[in-house]
Amino acid sequence: MRAISVASSLPIILLSSGEPSGIGPDICVMLAMKKIPARLVVLGDPGLLAERASTLKLDLDIQEQKKLSDIAPHRARHLDVLGVPLKTPACAGQLNSANAEYVIELLKRGVELCKTYKKSALVTAPVQKSVINQAGIKFTGHTEFLADLTGTRTPVMLLVAKNMRVALATTHLPLHEVASVINRKNLKETINVLSNDLEQRFGLNKPRIVILGLNPHAGEAGVIGNEEQKIIKPLIEELSSTGLNIQGPLPADTAFTPARLAECDVILAMYHDQGLPAIKALSFGNIVNVTLGLPIIRTSVDHGTALALAGTGKAKIESLKQAVLLAIKLLLNSKSV
Repeated sequence: MRAISVASSLPIILLSSGEPSGIGPDICVMLAMKKIPARLVVLGDPGLLAERASTLKLDLDIQEQKKLSDIAPHRARHLDVLGVPLKTPACAGQLNSANAEYVIELLKRGVELCKTYKKSALVTAPVQKSVINQAGIKFTGHTEFLADLTGTRTPVMLLVAKNMRVALATTHLPLHEVASVINRKNLKETINVLSNDLEQRFGLNKPRIVILGLNPHAGEAGVIGNEEQKIIKPLIEELSSTGLNIQGPLPADTAFTPARLAECDVILAMYHDQGLPAIKALSFGNIVNVTLGLPIIRTSVDHGTALALAGTGKAKIESLKQAVLLAIKLLLNSKSV
């Protein structure tokens, strides 16, 4: 039997370099200067990455590769690149909708490769939603786009910090549409995906899930809205009877206290700005965005394109580093990849 080398058994991390005029290329080349325990490869334009490395005065050896099987274990000051050409030259800090298709191609290529190669994960640098939509491409966010690409019915956004996890029942929706989407069917699917992936990928046995109410004070017994009484509480009781370790609905204004957080593995918020302000206030810059429910592992940073910082050397790599390290951990832990 042929022996499998330690090098070839290392996980593959595909790093999508994101919006070319933002800090995505910066943080990719900056991260490549560090030691990473994986086979790391960046999806992007090799010329752009070399230019940004030069601008940042990084002594970085960039080598274009043709296939994933050629990717060796990452070593500091070296960067392997799977080339995807820009549509038009990119300038740091200056958006150009002509490169929107380039950004989309990075994601399509990453998903295709992750579906083909086992023990690989996609880590995404930030993109600029506005410029993608200006190019005529409907794009509400990575979560929804990657779900469409993979045929995923119920993607779940999970934000992970050192001692805190927050998932969302809805993602990038106008606030006035949220209540209409919080129904029994959608919420049940979300909770099941959340519980399953926390077990299968995070290795948590019967994860402790706290469900928030939709309304202030979790509806105040029906005085401030009745979604808790009609939908959320009955569903929690039903799922609890099947063995899921869930509780709620809890008021959002008291759910993020240290005592509450110590008693749960994850909080499920009903909408974007109900859950994310709390975790970002406590851990911004060290948070990882994980998309649950996909047939691949995908993680991302907790920040945007930061156009004003592109090419200045002032961008921080900590969130990207944590996203890569978590992707590696999920690959090693995962029972479903």
